[in-house]
Amino acid sequence: MVNPTVLDYLGGRQASRQWKKFLAALALEFSGALPEADLRALMRRVGIRFAEQSALSRCETLDDAQRSMNLVWMDQDWGWATVDEQHDALRITHNCSPLHAAFGPHSSAWIAAFLEGVYQKWFEQLGAGSHLMVTQASEVDAMGCVELRLGR
Repeated sequence: MVNPTVLDYLGGRQASRQWKKFLAALALEFSGALPEADLRALMRRVGIRFAEQSALSRCETLDDAQRSMNLVWMDQDWGWATVDEQHDALRITHNCSPLHAAFGPHSSAWIAAFLEGVYQKWFEQLGAGSHLMVTQASEVDAMGCVELRLGR
């Protein structure tokens, strides 16, 4: 088990100091002004816009898609993703996202919807039909890791 002090220290390094207090205040204001469902919808739309501005390169395979996604994430210092085929879905694990560290604990219920929107749009750009949806499958952990699922 990792020492909680180490996790706090590393988590504190995931977001830029110049933005941290601003984003935490923004998250508190959002949480106080909007219901969770509205915040999730808003962050999902923000994620879609991010994906539109960060289109993936041409991909022939799932490995190509993962590589292309990770080029975007690593360029932004946003961690990395792994994409695994499962029986009835794709499992997307996003590792070390700065979202939780940047927006603070008040954002836990809605912040991963940003990643849902990004991956949804990227998979649509790659040819996934609109009947397949990206949904959050786990809570965001202390290091900004979260599991998502693309399926029916």
